[in-house]
Amino acid sequence: MTTATKITLLRVLMLPAYMVFMYLSGGQSNLWMWVSLGIFILASLTDFVDGYIARKYNQVSDFGKFLDPLADKLLTIAAMAMFCQWGSFPAWALMIVLTREFAVSGLRMVAGPKGKVIAAGKSGKFKTASSMVGLCVMMAFPANSLIAGIVVGLIVVTTVYSGIEYFVQNWKCLWD
Repeated sequence: MTTATKITLLRVLMLPAYMVFMYLSGGQSNLWMWVSLGIFILASLTDFVDGYIARKYNQVSDFGKFLDPLADKLLTIAAMAMFCQWGSFPAWALMIVLTREFAVSGLRMVAGPKGKVIAAGKSGKFKTASSMVGLCVMMAFPANSLIAGIVVGLIVVTTVYSGIEYFVQNWKCLWD
């Protein structure tokens, strides 16, 4: 197992602790929310570190290609789900995010047997990074509905844009 993959696994293993502390915070600005934010920031940073190490030291692996985006999705959707439970993140917005993730994953599953690899595009990477930063802001200011609205809007726009881009660039995979 490569160092990059171990770092990605660490991100996955941080999820239960993150969820426990988020739950304990009750959506309020308190010690537990700050602990959650710290874990989320650390987990988010591992996304950039594992990618850097994988590319720099030629540690790109099939398992890493599978696990890295899964870890990203689990981390961001876990935060969105908690905020949804507290009424700070609308269910319709979470549904848009989930729909895009399932659709892009399905597109990759269709492309795979045809020998086509659909790598993460710049818009997908931007979507992930902006979601992580935005969710950090929501954790830092959990009671601010203006900030939550801006973050939700940013997440929805980047999610829809990157989803459309994946399909526009790879639509032939569906018909070949």
